[in-house]
Amino acid sequence: MAEREPNAHQFTLDDALGVDTTGFMDLEDPNYAYMFGFLQADGHLAKGPGQKGRLTAEINARDIGILREFQRLTPYNSSITERVRSTNFAETHHSATWTLCSLEARTKLNQLGLPYGRKSKTITPPRDEFSRRDYLRGVIDADGSVGYTGKGFPFVSLTTASTVIGAYLCHYARGVTGAERIIKRNTRDDIYNVLYTMEVAQSLAAHLYYPGCLSLERKRTAADSLTTWARPADMRAAYAKRTWNEREDRILLELNSPKAAAEALGRTTQSCNLRLWRLRTGQVPKPSDQ
Repeated sequence: MAEREPNAHQFTLDDALGVDTTGFMDLEDPNYAYMFGFLQADGHLAKGPGQKGRLTAEINARDIGILREFQRLTPYNSSITERVRSTNFAETHHSATWTLCSLEARTKLNQLGLPYGRKSKTITPPRDEFSRRDYLRGVIDADGSVGYTGKGFPFVSLTTASTVIGAYLCHYARGVTGAERIIKRNTRDDIYNVLYTMEVAQSLAAHLYYPGCLSLERKRTAADSLTTWARPADMRAAYAKRTWNEREDRILLELNSPKAAAEALGRTTQSCNLRLWRLRTGQVPKPSDQ
């Protein structure tokens, strides 16, 4: 006999049964921020007739542990089922699915920014305060990768159809690592592939996958393994962008000569020439005493 979908109204009675739902999906809580990011990337919110509907998240059965954590964090009735089927990618695919039918829970998730139906291009980071690195770790656990390239170099990557999510990761990672990325859609499948490698990947992975964080166990293990990598002695050192400060700007303006400033500051003449032009044209602010 087919299993009937639970009536959504049943789950709104949880409060009357003594279930505390007030803290559910507080995105300043690292666990809920992670969970929300994961569900935005890999969950599906569907409407049914009337007030019925369901949230589902289907993943490889090897990662079923994270679905059990979602179930533990959710103060509403939910279920986890497993199935084996053939797909275009594998003759036998063993998956696990977490299902949540509560109308109250679905409404909360939808208000936070998890759309009903197709969502890959429209998802955005939450508008309210949220734990940013935990949210991004959830997105990367669902739609990204962490590990080593075929040549043995550390990497962290994200594949997303959302312009806003791709740009947000670039903005956040720049603050953590200093690395600049400009996103561009892949012409073949119209998605973004954001990639960080080498020391930048090490730094970003260590920041996102901190000790004790909620995450997919295999990706946390992969992130931990990146710390052991060291740049080979015969590999050219990574370029580190050197930012300008007010003292250097002051000297550059006083000397008014890119060549003289290059010698005084230990920079290239080209760099000094470009900086002087930006200062003169107002593209960057002059020192406070100028």
